[in-house]
Amino acid sequence: MKQGIAASAGIAISKIYKLEKPSLEVVETTANVDEEIAKLEAALEATKSDILAIKEQSIGRLSDEEVAIFDAHIAVCEDPEFVDQIIQSIKDTQAPAAKSVEVVSEMFAGMFDAMEDEYFRERAADIRDVAYRLKAHTLGIKIPNLTLIDEEVVIAAHDLTPSDTAQLNKQFVKGFVTEIGGRTSHSAIMARSLEIPAIVGIGAFLDEINTGDTIVLDALSGNVYINPLPEVVSEFEQKQKDYAAYRESLQVLVDKPSITLDGRHVELAGNIGTPEDVEAVLENGGEGVGLYRTEFLYMNATQLPTEEEQFEAYKTVLEKMGDKRVVIRTLDIGGDKELSYLKLPEEMIPFLGYRAIRLCLDRPEIFRVQLRALLRASVYGTMAIMFPMVATIQEFRAAKALFDEEKENLLKEGVAVSDNIELGIMVEIPATAVLAEQIAKEVDFFSIGTNDLIQYSMAADRMNQDVSYLYQPYNPSILNLIKMTIDGAHKHGKWVGMCGEMAGEQMAVPVLLGLGLDEFSMSATSILPARKLVTELSYEAMQKLANQCLAQVSEEEVIALIKKEVSFD
Repeated sequence: MKQGIAASAGIAISKIYKLEKPSLEVVETTANVDEEIAKLEAALEATKSDILAIKEQSIGRLSDEEVAIFDAHIAVCEDPEFVDQIIQSIKDTQAPAAKSVEVVSEMFAGMFDAMEDEYFRERAADIRDVAYRLKAHTLGIKIPNLTLIDEEVVIAAHDLTPSDTAQLNKQFVKGFVTEIGGRTSHSAIMARSLEIPAIVGIGAFLDEINTGDTIVLDALSGNVYINPLPEVVSEFEQKQKDYAAYRESLQVLVDKPSITLDGRHVELAGNIGTPEDVEAVLENGGEGVGLYRTEFLYMNATQLPTEEEQFEAYKTVLEKMGDKRVVIRTLDIGGDKELSYLKLPEEMIPFLGYRAIRLCLDRPEIFRVQLRALLRASVYGTMAIMFPMVATIQEFRAAKALFDEEKENLLKEGVAVSDNIELGIMVEIPATAVLAEQIAKEVDFFSIGTNDLIQYSMAADRMNQDVSYLYQPYNPSILNLIKMTIDGAHKHGKWVGMCGEMAGEQMAVPVLLGLGLDEFSMSATSILPARKLVTELSYEAMQKLANQCLAQVSEEEVIALIKKEVSFD
């Protein structure tokens, strides 16, 4: 048995289809510059043609969110900075086009790899996906066509690119397992959309298997069994039936409120990065959007997005959500999240540096454009705005002052603006949590960003494998900071949400409920399982559990206590 990361829940039992992609090694020789540029141009057109064909195959099988990924891939091929740098590399080095594609694409992908947020790190896969196809065309090498699979299989691969996953026909492909990857990779997201089991990050294993071997994927626990005994197969066939019945039972909760056994209502919302993500939130019964990451508007562009471009994106999301609240995070860029067109200072510790609200207040000409777009869009739905990485009340006051100025400017111009926009802050810095009660007098709400709050509290870079053991969501110190934030807000009648990864974890829901969290924002596919759990819990009992957890001294003790008191499916 091997264990990886359960990226798309379910159980698959089938034969293995071992995906072996051709090596695209480039022989470094001096090449004719004009010929190599011509090869590149032809390869770019062929690659765009491939991507358009894959996109067409995807329509109707994948959500709008996944289909839109291929628009981003085409945009990579048409990005003048990307293409011009490859051409310049060919001219400077007189290397083959494929080598220049490799060097430049790795430089671009490396920018995403260096980012703190796992969601953004996984975007490096998009660059590499396009680059692989582009290299293949420059070298005249054919890529395997997964649409030709015509029997039931589980795909085993080093990795699956978004274009690989989009070609999968769920009639035949019953699941996949990869050596690398994470829950937020596009292939994982697409697997959840296709509703096929997927396990990623299992480590090296391809040398140990062959096409035709039997495989069992337990994508509920992350376990993989190669050529298992008949009794193991029988066991998982029953588990497969049980899980199908469980998923079916969740559908009755789509339009139900999230209410505990003793009548406490909490809001279960979804995290989104683009307007296309809204459909998945609504299909899974989301009661709102708890985090709209607006930085995608900036990161998927070759220059700062205009006020009009931003307005259209915000308006689309608000209209799709109707009267449901949409919490929009202002630009969270800088430090570890770089923009190729925005020169920022290099920093020793970017996570603690010039980023988020700090950058926006220092570059108000950028911030004001976003605030105007948000204000204009506010009349199309129920909008809340939150400022990221606020460390002091002065930062909130400065951001609010710019907001008020732009609101006044728009009103003078005769532009309609909502009078009911809530202004809040992300609680990601321990200092903010400690002063929550005082800060709550001036803000409308808090949203806890656990990813940063945990690493800042534990003084441990969660990207550093040597100290990753200190990334402890259930450490009593973190729970006490969350409790301090919630209590401080509630004393002044303000609500508190959470949009970090912790909000969607089954293990965390009971204790967060007991701590008094008002809104849980998570990936769309986590909403219904979380709702089922909430409806089976007593708020009063979870309050007692939370108080017990706060009194522990280690994460292990907290987890053991939760498992003892709560039964999970």
